[in-house]
Amino acid sequence: MTEQRLNGVGVSPISASGTAIWYTPEPTLTDPPAPETIDGDDEWNRFLTARQTAKSELQDEREQTAAAVGESEAEVFDAHIQFLEDPQIESGVESAVESGRPAEHAVSETFSEFIEQFEGMSGQMAERADDLRDVRDRLIRILSDSERADLSSVPPDSVIFAERLTPSDTAQLDPDRVAGFATVAGGRTSHAAIFARSLALPAVVGVGTELNTVATESTVVVDGTAGTVIIDPTAETQAAVGNESIAIQTESVSTGDGHSIEVAANVGTNADIQTAQEHGADGIGLFRSEFLFLDRAEPPTEAEQYETYRSALESFPDGRVIVRTLDIGGDKQIEYLDLPTEENPFLGERGIRRSLGPDEDLFKTQLRALLRAGRDAKTGSGTLAVMIPLVSTIEEVTDARAMIETVASNIETKGVDDAPDGRVETPEFGVMIETPASAFLAPALTDHVDFFSIGTNDLAQYVMAAERGNDHVKTLGDYRQPAVFRAIDTTVRAAEGTDTWVGMCGEMAGDPSMTELLIGLGLTELSMSAVSVPRVKTAVQETSVSEAQALVENIREATTQDMIKSLLRTSVR
Repeated sequence: MTEQRLNGVGVSPISASGTAIWYTPEPTLTDPPAPETIDGDDEWNRFLTARQTAKSELQDEREQTAAAVGESEAEVFDAHIQFLEDPQIESGVESAVESGRPAEHAVSETFSEFIEQFEGMSGQMAERADDLRDVRDRLIRILSDSERADLSSVPPDSVIFAERLTPSDTAQLDPDRVAGFATVAGGRTSHAAIFARSLALPAVVGVGTELNTVATESTVVVDGTAGTVIIDPTAETQAAVGNESIAIQTESVSTGDGHSIEVAANVGTNADIQTAQEHGADGIGLFRSEFLFLDRAEPPTEAEQYETYRSALESFPDGRVIVRTLDIGGDKQIEYLDLPTEENPFLGERGIRRSLGPDEDLFKTQLRALLRAGRDAKTGSGTLAVMIPLVSTIEEVTDARAMIETVASNIETKGVDDAPDGRVETPEFGVMIETPASAFLAPALTDHVDFFSIGTNDLAQYVMAAERGNDHVKTLGDYRQPAVFRAIDTTVRAAEGTDTWVGMCGEMAGDPSMTELLIGLGLTELSMSAVSVPRVKTAVQETSVSEAQALVENIREATTQDMIKSLLRTSVR
């Protein structure tokens, strides 16, 4: 039988083979009885009882997830509890039962309205619809007295196939039994994708309806690196999966001709930090501090942030820890900040624009926590670096740097009650290069920053005018587009001969097939999902800088994506 390949979005750069098992958790409702036969009071009380049961379940699952995966991942269940108690949802259900709908149907109809609203948004907000589905299905299951499918007890080497996986579903996955998963829908930033990376599970999402043609008990391979699901793989394909293990190297690595390259990890949670350590990361190249602010009712306190940043620094005693300041807006919405409704939020109030504007107080609190953590971390802890997101102007950079200096000065003069007093040194200061404006301004920016960190996910989106969460234009948003390469090349060339070093923290950095090119360009630091670190370290050691520079010269002449892909394939030895 010929193997079949289905393409989707790889969200964890590892692969595995196993047996397909279809998971269909969505409850089925029968037609409701006539409205005149429904007692509204009884149905309302049934709903209230089911809601309390659901809340208890969510609290239990939160504790289990915090222990198994991490506190930040577990906070999604706090958001689910908020949905349960949302006044608009409660009012919708109450109106429906009063009009003669059974509680199950009232829940289904009310939640459907809100799910449709979220799906009409883009990026991460669209994926919040999965959270609503999760809460809806839980309530309907309880109301209909149905048993929940148990994903924690599937046979060993199972590959879970589903329309989508909700946070509650992924929280059940046992890495000792589940080889990986693939879904019809979903994106790179969904909770399922985040859990997959945290658990180091191979996963491909957004495969499309073709996935529905795969029969249960088929032998399959999930390749999270290529974003491919392979059905009925040949013996050769399966053997390649079985032999792909890459040794973890805890020491820093150099190219074959002796050029040292820092290979760091992108993190957002304590569990991510542990995974980064386990996979041999040299440090943290992108600490997504916004994860501390998501899925909660109010912002984290200075004390909470201080402890988190200090812990991260102490986790990498010989490395560098780069914290990106609060990056919200676009596809990262925080309800308690009352973000504006914008026709195109990716081009609106995002990142440093908010930190120097409506979120200035939050920004100062974050800076204070960061500077205190950098000062108070134990001797031998990692080196703190701070970078700001979505830079478009020189003024944003100078204003942010001035604010850091001011906050540092205040800490120095006032002291801190719960930490020893001492001179507060300002950390390395850098900017994300993720807008065309920042790439064009790179020569001038070198006078104001210590480093650039190229964020290829947003850079590709803005250079190509192709929204990163939109499947219809995902080919345009590929980092192998010539225009994206030239924006990166322009940035690196601007730093040549200056004291500004250049790193990368986008998806491109974690792609081993791009490592030679990036080294040839002149990058000295690459940061990625922790599971990619071993492969990229190996790729670094197999690279010759002189050969890498020759590859760059050839790619500079490329004018199409296919030309770049062809040159990259030719360079693979």
